[in-house]
Amino acid sequence: MNKCTYLLSALLLSAFTLQAAEDIKVMQFLHTGPVPVNKPIMADSLNVNGKPFEIKNLLKSTVPFDKAFANATILDADTAGIISFQAPEKGYALHLFSFYLNSDRYTKGTLEVSGPGSFDVYVNNKPVSATSELTMEPHRYEVVVKYLTADSDTCPPTLKAIYKSKEEAKVVASLNPDKRYTSRDILEGTNFRGVSLSPNGKYVLVKYYTRLEGGKSESYAQLREAASGRILLQDKGFIMSASWMPTSNKMYFTRTGMNGKELVTVDPANMQEEILADNLPEGSFNFTPDEKTLLFTIQEEGPKDGPDMLRILEPNDRLPGFRNRYFIWRYDLQSGLYEQLTFGHNSTYINDVSPDSRYLLFSTSETDYTSLPHSSNSLYKLDLQTMAVDTLWEHAKYVNGGTFSPDGKQLLVSGSGNAFGGIGLNIREGQISNTYDGQLFLYDPATRKATALTKDFNPNVTGALWNKYDGQIYMMTEDQDYLRIYTCNPANGKIKQINTSEDVVYNYSLAETAPVMYYYGQSTSNANRLYAYDLKSGKNRLIYDLSAEKLKDVKLGEVHDWNFTAEDGTTIQGRYYLPPNFDPDKKYPMIVYYYGGTSPTNRALEFSYSMHMYAAQGYVVYTLNPSGTTGFGQEFAARHVNAWGEPTADEIIRGTELFCKEHSFVNPKKIGCAGASYGGFMTQYLQTRTDLFAAAVSHAGISALSSYWGEGYWGYGYCSVANTGTYPWNNPEFFTKHSPLFNADKIKTPLLLLHGNADTNVPVGESIQMFLALKLLGKTVEFIQVDGENHGVADYKKRLEWQNTIFAWFAKWLKDEPEWWDALYPERTL
Repeated sequence: MNKCTYLLSALLLSAFTLQAAEDIKVMQFLHTGPVPVNKPIMADSLNVNGKPFEIKNLLKSTVPFDKAFANATILDADTAGIISFQAPEKGYALHLFSFYLNSDRYTKGTLEVSGPGSFDVYVNNKPVSATSELTMEPHRYEVVVKYLTADSDTCPPTLKAIYKSKEEAKVVASLNPDKRYTSRDILEGTNFRGVSLSPNGKYVLVKYYTRLEGGKSESYAQLREAASGRILLQDKGFIMSASWMPTSNKMYFTRTGMNGKELVTVDPANMQEEILADNLPEGSFNFTPDEKTLLFTIQEEGPKDGPDMLRILEPNDRLPGFRNRYFIWRYDLQSGLYEQLTFGHNSTYINDVSPDSRYLLFSTSETDYTSLPHSSNSLYKLDLQTMAVDTLWEHAKYVNGGTFSPDGKQLLVSGSGNAFGGIGLNIREGQISNTYDGQLFLYDPATRKATALTKDFNPNVTGALWNKYDGQIYMMTEDQDYLRIYTCNPANGKIKQINTSEDVVYNYSLAETAPVMYYYGQSTSNANRLYAYDLKSGKNRLIYDLSAEKLKDVKLGEVHDWNFTAEDGTTIQGRYYLPPNFDPDKKYPMIVYYYGGTSPTNRALEFSYSMHMYAAQGYVVYTLNPSGTTGFGQEFAARHVNAWGEPTADEIIRGTELFCKEHSFVNPKKIGCAGASYGGFMTQYLQTRTDLFAAAVSHAGISALSSYWGEGYWGYGYCSVANTGTYPWNNPEFFTKHSPLFNADKIKTPLLLLHGNADTNVPVGESIQMFLALKLLGKTVEFIQVDGENHGVADYKKRLEWQNTIFAWFAKWLKDEPEWWDALYPERTL
């Protein structure tokens, strides 16, 4: 038997064994080649390490896989799973083959690639051996084989690939490029960092960041022509930190020069630079509208104690940097005079400068722990010519700050409905306002009178800008589960929606003197896109579709709105996500997700608990915005106050039960739930109220209100809203009744507690004490600390591990697939 016959027999025997074991043989390959490669000129017979050249070294020649397969053809294997191809008539050539392995669950197996020639194997662009043990998570893996052929080959080139596994995972080998949406699709790739129009609307600065595999990130920026979207400059240099001058349509930035810190302008028409000033003071600054003055915000360090004994002077003294203060300095660009404008014990903050550059609005904030909301705000109008100060208000509560109208005669003020004596409130009698629900007011400095602008407007106003071009107030809002832009006419109070092309608008910019707006955002089933919007015609124009790049080959399931009626008659809005390739005749496990505070779960694709990410693993995902959520009106938001689980839990339970009743494709015995922060509290609280769920995940959850409100940096501030006026000493029963810890004996659901052990918002002790309680009670509980992470998980590697922990927990309890969890956290005794 010659060598070629022996190899063919071995391949056929392997094929027979393959069929017997029901392993997976690859029956189709994408193929490109031959790609001729040349043997190098042999200047010497040995290299510097004394080794001779080997023909297989030609495999080190590289061909970009994505470019090579752009015009690939399909090769079909024979019944044994073998493909044959041609050796070159002369010299050497590379052939590239690829296929995908797609697993529906966590599994382990062996990839075996065989052939008579020399070849290299890559899985997701990483080299592996010809026989490789693969640990596969539920997503797509690309396998590429780089095969070297020669005119001197004695055996016809052939190739075969099989995947063997002893587990019951459904692994498919195919050429279908469709892939599941995973956490890597959220973590990696390019995203917008900001957008800013020049005052005349002719140019736009767009800033980006790209996170690479492994967590490293890069940033760059583009200068675009606003009308066409054409890129004029793309760079990682000065435009990374550039901003627009207030009126002159030039960019500015700072750099270190021969004479210290330089302030430089760049004209986008010709890219000419001009140095406006050198020896500039350090610190952040704003231009005045006339471009003659810089207003700096300068930090002054406060007194220090220690190093061993730290006296905490007040609750906020625990916050890093709390003792530091900030004051305003002025730098005259003509004379170079640099002088301090504000001085004192409390920090002063720039709010705005009048359009004529004469008046500075600045504010101070004072803490009062003995009365709600524990802080007050004072606003002052400083005449920058005479240094005369006009006190507009002092010690006002529930007021955030103000900005000038385009004519400088009025102020636009943000706050809660409680501001200015409660003139913006729109709640039922007996309710307490949820002060996270934002409102807008007009304020007349001449009469000292305020008028409520958005009292009857249900969306939560999160930001506002009074546009110079058309005199309209543009408002960023939480509008139910959308993030939308509205305009308000200050003359008559009429409010209109801007019909943007995305459900969730993250950022926008308006030109000062032209009807141009740029914005970017995303929706339930697409990532971020950049648009130009014509204020006159109301037309959107797509400028840059990042989503097309980020979601290449990603297959998403359908999303549907689904609402129900609560016991009190309230309509509770929600939506659900179906797995890709959904089969209505199957029974699917389901995951329920709910808000992590008082803000709605909006319709964005990309966030830590992206519903499509879970749906891609074979779950139906249901999310809802129960009572207490902002964005549905003040009355609805006020239900959050002094509730702590009521009626939120009832609505989540009722919504889940009704959803299962109306949708036969859900397995009602395999329902999981998850939430973070206040949502983590809700996870724990729900398990004290129902046995509906088969598995639960609480990230950074609150287990005891009595400890949370005073321990974290922000606990007492959040509780000043969430349980207004209710304290352990005046209503201890409230704290025990609503705290999951005090009802831990009622919990029967397997519960996963996740918590960053550096969490300054909800201290890790909240999970520690619940874990201890459930262990003493003999309940099923796991506790995973994420080392060094705060309230959210930011580190790339830890974020993937954290996400996989949640996936593995749900796979164990909702799919009866414990292998992933056991691999991550094998059983052991101490």
